Amino acid sequence: MSRAFVKETDSDKAGLPDRPISLHRNLVTETGLAEIEAALARFETAHRTSAERGDQESAAAALREVRYWKARRASAELIQPADDRSKASFGMTVTLRRGDGREQTFRIVGEDEADPSRGTVSYVSPLALAVLAHSAGDTVVIGASEAVLLNVR
Repeated sequence: MSRAFVKETDSDKAGLPDRPISLHRNLVTETGLAEIEAALARFETAHRTSAERGDQESAAAALREVRYWKARRASAELIQPADDRSKASFGMTVTLRRGDGREQTFRIVGEDEADPSRGTVSYVSPLALAVLAHSAGDTVVIGASEAVLLNVR
C-alpha cells in the first residue's frame, strides 16, 4: 500500500528515535541503580504531565527518555565493590599523582553514573582502564604520561 493511503497520527509525527545504548555491560553501583530508578520515575511523570497538557513534543521527548531508562534498568548489573580493597576495581575510589604533581581522586562507576565534574568516571573510560587491577604504589600510563596510585579504597 502506498504511504499516501496510510493515516499518520499526531503521535507518529512527534515520535523520536531511541537514544543509543552502549554496547558495554551495564554495570552499576547501588547509587547508580538508584539514579536509574529516579530518572525513570522523573521521565514517566514528565511524560504523563506533557500528555495531559497535550504537549506532544514534550511528551515524545519524555517517552524517549522513559524507553532509554527502562532499557538501562532492565540491563543493569548491580556490582558490589570487591572484598579485596588492595587493587582498583569497579565501585572503588582511587587517588593518583600525575607526573606534574597534580593529585586526582575519582570513583570508578557505571556509564550512566559517570560525571567527572563530580569525581566519578566510567569503568570503560581510558582513565579507569589505566588503573583497574593496580594497587597503591603502582605506576600506570595515562595517555602519554605516567601517574602513581597513591590510594585505593
